[in-house]
Amino acid sequence: MVPRPLGRTGLIVSPIGLGTTKFGRNTDVKYPKPFALPSDERVAELLETALRLGVNLIDTAPAYGESERRLGSFAESHRDRLVLCTKCGEKYAQGRSTFSFSASVIVASAEESLRRLKTDYIDILLLHSDGRDVEILTRTGAVEGLGRLKKSGKVRAVGISAKTPAGILEACRTLDIVMAPFSQKEPLLADALKKAHEAGLGVLAIKGLFSGHLDARPAIEFVLKQPFIDALIVGTIDPAHLNEAVAI
Repeated sequence: MVPRPLGRTGLIVSPIGLGTTKFGRNTDVKYPKPFALPSDERVAELLETALRLGVNLIDTAPAYGESERRLGSFAESHRDRLVLCTKCGEKYAQGRSTFSFSASVIVASAEESLRRLKTDYIDILLLHSDGRDVEILTRTGAVEGLGRLKKSGKVRAVGISAKTPAGILEACRTLDIVMAPFSQKEPLLADALKKAHEAGLGVLAIKGLFSGHLDARPAIEFVLKQPFIDALIVGTIDPAHLNEAVAI
């Protein structure tokens, strides 16, 4: 894989990133088959495989159960080789998500993520949108909170995990990165993502395999052939699947 610049952030990322939802959460997810959470040994094997394959972009979130905590020791040991992406604004507990986007909540969430990830800075911090993208960006303190964290040096680049074209376009005014679902089956955000990329934002695609419902080769090729996509996050707990994605 040839690493790519992530917009104007100065970060260089592998075109395949590793999504870690399955490290810490197996309830209320949309994968085609149920799965058990992996052992610590399995997590370590997958992370070592990622680095060996040149995958440096690791995506997590507080809403992914124990994912951040389980990444902590590995992140601490290999910090200079990783681009860590986490999120804020959503928490998941007792089978339900709750959302809050005040500046103080955003800052506190990032501080907790720093502790769990055993690092003193986060490369990418994204607002974990509940679908109200524009409202979150314009009528809450979320952008203020992200700005504080970036100014302090605790976060290098800020953005939103968005769900709407309007939210992606609004992000172009104040943020560095957008993450959004994009696949052969769900290409509706293409025009907005293209405009964001042209504006200098880094663009991260998720759900490129439609939560495991699409064949890997055509799905990955479709996403990464788009000039406005910098990287595709692939969620897996199987080293063979990660090998396959990188090979494609």
